[in-house]
Amino acid sequence: MTESLFTRPVYIVDGARTPFLKARGAPGPFTASDLAVAAGRPLMLRQPFPPEALDEVILGCVSSGPDEANIARVAALRLGCGEATPAWTVQRNCASGMQAVDSAAKDIASGRAELVLAGGTESMSHHPVLLRDEMVAWLAAWNRARGIGGRARQLARLRPPMLQPIIGLLRGLTDPVVGLSMGQTAERLAWRFNISREAMDAFAVQSHRRLAEALAEGRLEEIEPLFDTRGTPYEHDDGLRPDTDMTTLARLNPVFDPPTGKVTAGNSAQITDGAAWLLLASEERVTEYDLPVLGRLTDTAWAALDPAEMGLGPTHAMAPLMTRHQLNSDDIDYWEINEAFAAQVLACLHTWQDADYCRDTLGLEAPFDPIEESRLNVDGGAIALGHPVGASGARIVLHLLHTLRRNRARRGIASLCVGGGQGGAVLVEHTPDTEGDPQ
Repeated sequence: MTESLFTRPVYIVDGARTPFLKARGAPGPFTASDLAVAAGRPLMLRQPFPPEALDEVILGCVSSGPDEANIARVAALRLGCGEATPAWTVQRNCASGMQAVDSAAKDIASGRAELVLAGGTESMSHHPVLLRDEMVAWLAAWNRARGIGGRARQLARLRPPMLQPIIGLLRGLTDPVVGLSMGQTAERLAWRFNISREAMDAFAVQSHRRLAEALAEGRLEEIEPLFDTRGTPYEHDDGLRPDTDMTTLARLNPVFDPPTGKVTAGNSAQITDGAAWLLLASEERVTEYDLPVLGRLTDTAWAALDPAEMGLGPTHAMAPLMTRHQLNSDDIDYWEINEAFAAQVLACLHTWQDADYCRDTLGLEAPFDPIEESRLNVDGGAIALGHPVGASGARIVLHLLHTLRRNRARRGIASLCVGGGQGGAVLVEHTPDTEGDPQ
């Protein structure tokens, strides 16, 4: 077993997520807090302890609605955790859910907590539509205007361009420092490392194929169904396109760098709504409540790099984990690298084994061995099922643990890139003889 850097062991005992629902232009049926509650309620109902036994609730979210300030507290109260259970929200862009898990692990490791509910949620279809500053200023002047004459003069100052809305989602997916959208950063990686459009589309086809197979074989056991106010059920990730093929993807135009770009809607993650939770516990609580153990969280790592190449974040974050624990690629049984873009994952796989990049950029003496395709994102990824930015970091950790358990494997790494030029990674271990393992 890999030696943990935590002073006390940290166990992940259970978890759940909603289906990931593709945003289709209009606000979806669930807000971010609705999604968090829908994933958390069945998770808590099956526990041998009451929700009030939690020491804290930590939830990642990039953009909660105005009625969901400190969304972790809103979700905790709606889940029945009680007024005395502290709850707080974290935001690290795409890694917000992973940050919540990391924060929970550190509190348990330090002895500040024994039992923590941590995860992420995002309703990207509900991200705000904003008014321009000029329009806000006009409205302020309108409110100050007095009399019919004053209102008439202010109305005469209204210009049609002032009414043009700002799409909060698009603004949020653009880096304010380098001025590039996340898709444009993926284009930079595709050109820098000579990643072909065909390779990117093939990666996308594989993502859909693997997710379809996982669904058909019942390998997505962490999903809890959703029901809207009309009783309509949502049982599966609805962005899956099982009939996706190379011919279909080849017809799509570049989105971020037309007409010569390589990144399309088909080889990028989908804009999606969803939530995921993990339940973390100390050894004391595992023993006290006789909790089953999905796995042990061994270590986490965070890294930063040029925001214009943010997609390489997993390479930068996974490398310290491997170095600290003296591991090479063959020592990891399964990998989950979030599929923000096919180009981004393929660039990470390239730099992982590139001697020059590892030496000059990561400061390593030698590159790592290649990551085997058969052990990476074995049940598909965000290209097929979506990337609700606040939730994905928690989802990939949860699914990785289920993958290790199902295959009676020992060690895995979950990682993702982070808008703004960062990367996060989590090293987990599973003991194959843990009670409750499939035979």
